[in-house]
Amino acid sequence: MVVLRGVPRIVSPELLDALARMGHGDEIVLADAYFPTSSICQHGPKEIRADGHGIPELLDAITKLMPLDQYVDEPANVMDLVPSDKEKGLKTPVWDKYQAIINKAEGKEVKIGRIERFAFYDRAKTTFAVVHTGETAQYGNLILKKGVLTEG
Repeated sequence: MVVLRGVPRIVSPELLDALARMGHGDEIVLADAYFPTSSICQHGPKEIRADGHGIPELLDAITKLMPLDQYVDEPANVMDLVPSDKEKGLKTPVWDKYQAIINKAEGKEVKIGRIERFAFYDRAKTTFAVVHTGETAQYGNLILKKGVLTEG
């Protein structure tokens, strides 16, 4: 737990360190409970554990601290549904929560992209860190691209 003014308690010291060390354009994954975090991080990104926490709560805290990249069309991306789930018309209500949190934090409508499942895993291997959460919503995985603070 972090006990600092302005830092949400859900943000661990390890996560706070990663957010602070990330540069413009670096990415972080908020991974659900089923994501292969340890194998993805074996030879790449830093693994950060946030078991027991949901992604919406972490996203809300992170977006209070870290701006998203305003120079790309999709500074946030979710893992897209596999074809059979698309055919079934599977609903992903957690995406609506992400959209609302991100829009509120950024003060505008932000486009959230969708990345095919295996392409998402490949991209996750190149990120700065993967935060493994306790999120159980289907298709809860999310990648965020860090932006810059603007004066004002």
